[in-house]
Amino acid sequence: MRQPFLLLILVLLVGLSHSSRAQTAPAAATAAPAAPRSPEAFGYRRLTVMFGRDSVQVLLMSKPGEEQRKKPLLLWVEGSLPTPLVLYDERGAFPVFPFRPKKVLETCHLAIISKPGLPLSFDVTGQNPNVIFQQRQPPAYYCARNYLDYYVRRDEVVLRYLKKQSWVDAAHVVIGGHSQGTSVVAHLAAVPGLVSRAVYLSGNPLGRLMSMLAQARQEADTAAAGWIFRRWQQVVADPTIADCKGDDPRNTYGFVASEMPALLRTKVPMFIGFGTLDSGVAGDDHLRLETIRQHRTNFTFREYPGREHNFFGMKNGQVNYDDFYWEQVGEDFLRWAGLWPETIPPAGQRR
Repeated sequence: MRQPFLLLILVLLVGLSHSSRAQTAPAAATAAPAAPRSPEAFGYRRLTVMFGRDSVQVLLMSKPGEEQRKKPLLLWVEGSLPTPLVLYDERGAFPVFPFRPKKVLETCHLAIISKPGLPLSFDVTGQNPNVIFQQRQPPAYYCARNYLDYYVRRDEVVLRYLKKQSWVDAAHVVIGGHSQGTSVVAHLAAVPGLVSRAVYLSGNPLGRLMSMLAQARQEADTAAAGWIFRRWQQVVADPTIADCKGDDPRNTYGFVASEMPALLRTKVPMFIGFGTLDSGVAGDDHLRLETIRQHRTNFTFREYPGREHNFFGMKNGQVNYDDFYWEQVGEDFLRWAGLWPETIPPAGQRR
């Protein structure tokens, strides 16, 4: 059973206005159904990296004409939902990255890894992309691999492969993620020498169940809190079950564990960003207290007052989806990571 707050990331990824989409021509109203469009049709490159016997699909975005130019790399880790990377309709593709990539492509390449066993692209014409993937049963291939340890080991292999490419500046490889993606980020950032910086947004260092309990307590929902504890008891009784019914026991056992040990092993600079109204805020504050106690200097904390899990504002006690703040959040962590291009003034204005 997936809790509602864990589904909000889909609203972020596919609920954006079409003004931020790739510029593609609309299909004629009378045209026959078109064949599925590939990610390449929307400006992405594709790599296949072997992880054991698994063929891992990686999408890349680079500035046109600079695909082979050596630059830093930002690998973005997906959240929890089993969705194809590139969703599109008759007006074009929805964004893959939660920040606008065009400007940052001046300074780096972008990469994202597909969920196992899912198509890379999917036509959502005439469907509500905010709900269709909640209603579909994921393939068995995905269910067998949808757990933390698999994602960490797989993504480490992909990162090591990418760092060997001539167009990647291996000394400047940044990993970032939001929501469930932060669990993978925390563990990869702790691997010595793997990445140079890490971005951890809207995670809970104390584990996902603590966010769920915080929400239940805030709403004085004792029934929900009781369900969480009973569910955890079931998971602990057999954490190997992978039945693909929502967050199954194997998925839950890994993703609800505290990330504090991994985070505190990390030596690279880390950007910890969160909205102050997020259910995981207590875990972020706890991490900050602990880094102060340990005299750690590699953590940068950035809080966003009045923002919820996806950095939307609130209005009359409800999420205000018109108050979109991801562009500012993206600029903040990209500047911190040294990936935001600085504006160069015209020659006549330089000193």
